[in-house]
Amino acid sequence: MSTAVSPSSRTVLVTGATSGIGWETARLLARRGDTVVLHAPDRASGDDAVDRLVAAGADRLRLRLVVADFSRLDEVRAMAARVADEHPVLDVLVNNAAVAAPERRTMTADGNELALQVNFLAAYLLTKELSGALSARPGGRVVNVSSSMHRTASIAWNDPHRARRYSRLAAYAQSQLALTVFARAAAPAGAGWTSVSVHPGVCDTALMPLYAHEGDSATEGAERVVRLCDPATDIVPGGYYDRTALSPAAPVAMEDRTVRRLCKLADQLVGNAA
Repeated sequence: MSTAVSPSSRTVLVTGATSGIGWETARLLARRGDTVVLHAPDRASGDDAVDRLVAAGADRLRLRLVVADFSRLDEVRAMAARVADEHPVLDVLVNNAAVAAPERRTMTADGNELALQVNFLAAYLLTKELSGALSARPGGRVVNVSSSMHRTASIAWNDPHRARRYSRLAAYAQSQLALTVFARAAAPAGAGWTSVSVHPGVCDTALMPLYAHEGDSATEGAERVVRLCDPATDIVPGGYYDRTALSPAAPVAMEDRTVRRLCKLADQLVGNAA
């Protein structure tokens, strides 16, 4: 018996879906006939995103809205529980939500540096909490929307919140390196899902000032993300994709020891809010 999943029966969760690449990814997936669960940081921006998707041609009946402020890990946990309850089968998780690190080091209520938590720890926690739903049907995928800036980064193992030496670029790049490394972390034994990371290109979004003065459209970036969501696209587990090409990640991201060390650190930092 074939386990192929028709596009119309798939369910995809996209985090950070209110603007930029996240919103365009949701739009393209909805156009394919997927049920799209949109994550928003607050109800107002989420409702607005849904209304704009419907105006763009999406079927409102195939759109679901979930709300969580990723600077609060208790809200991430609550959102994961709701998604798992309402969508026991989740075909794809797109970890797209991201913020630019602020000029001044900012700590969350959970005790973590803001960019590290929103851009990486929330994705780490969400993926772990949704592992069961991602495993419910063969072929589940996790797509981490990362950045080529991970190549410039290092993880400050003894000072991950960068209390001693903070710069917004270093903090943001660290979060993207962590997300890229996390894509290489093996799914739990027997899980039916796999994960990859992707640099969708320098795109004209709120994060573009970190990179350049001009870039591709958010739609072009989203098309590269959606390609990796497509079950017809063969992917290399743990692979890093630069736009559409499988590419070597930063050397440190390829080290198994780094993967193990990162997951141990993330467990400790996420545990701060347990």
